[in-house]
Amino acid sequence: MSTYTRTIIRLVFVLATCMLLPVSLFAQIRKPLSLQQRIQYIIDTSKAKVGVGILGLDFKDSLVVNNGTHYPMQSVFKFPLAIYILHQVDKGKLSLSQNIHIRKEELDTATWSPLVTDFPKQDIDITLTELLKYTISKSDNNGCDILFRLAGGPAPVNSYIHSLGVMQIAIKANEATMKTGWAVQYTNWCQPGAMLQLLKLFYNRKVLSRSSNDVLVKLMIESSNSENRLKGSLPTHTIVAHKTGTSNTNKKGITAATNDVGIVTLPNGHHYAIVVYVSDYTGGVVRGEHIIAAISKVVYDHYARMTQPAVR
Repeated sequence: MSTYTRTIIRLVFVLATCMLLPVSLFAQIRKPLSLQQRIQYIIDTSKAKVGVGILGLDFKDSLVVNNGTHYPMQSVFKFPLAIYILHQVDKGKLSLSQNIHIRKEELDTATWSPLVTDFPKQDIDITLTELLKYTISKSDNNGCDILFRLAGGPAPVNSYIHSLGVMQIAIKANEATMKTGWAVQYTNWCQPGAMLQLLKLFYNRKVLSRSSNDVLVKLMIESSNSENRLKGSLPTHTIVAHKTGTSNTNKKGITAATNDVGIVTLPNGHHYAIVVYVSDYTGGVVRGEHIIAAISKVVYDHYARMTQPAVR
């Protein structure tokens, strides 16, 4: 038998064998999609501007997608604001137990404000700890602007965050100012990579004392902000310390921002920071939340397969 004939016989045998293999086996043989490919598929089908950042905090891995855009933060900016306020506490310029008197005339009743709901038509006396809880855990807009007043306005907060080396972020307007025009919200922007930097500094306790750091972590974990975003499709008891941000939808049906940023704890005790900004899209907040939840799920599933013990 010639070499040519033997080659043909082998080829026929291989082809015949392949025809008998189940389709599922071919699916296993096919190279699986990478994490970036899975995220990119969600982005490509979202019809929105989507920026994503992922960073292993006690393991080495990172990914940033569409980092070049200035995404409007909306209430995500309450996270760096809280860091600044707690930094002032650490310096002794503020105290968590100090009383803050809020006159009822100072409260905007036409904005998102659990303070207004809980203390209707009355002056309020509240500690700084409680005010931080309203601002971070409940995303209260009045609480936010009172904290900005204590900070001396957005400028000192912006300068402080830049002093930490986090440059691709801008904090220019408080909640009241953002209400003055649709375009104003875009002056408070952040790139995904910059927010990852800030989350890493926060996680590694590089900016706050241990006690102040623990206060903010607790407020972010206990957040009553929407659980349909980073937490939306994760296992029920997953610990997520996060801060959301949400814009209105204008008359053209455009939603400027549906965001969520935070730190996720994996089953093995590892942690990763994740940032998802969804901007300038149609379909309303619910659609933006679905995009965030889908991205969060593929990221969690990817890292949940890791088995190394956490190092802290």
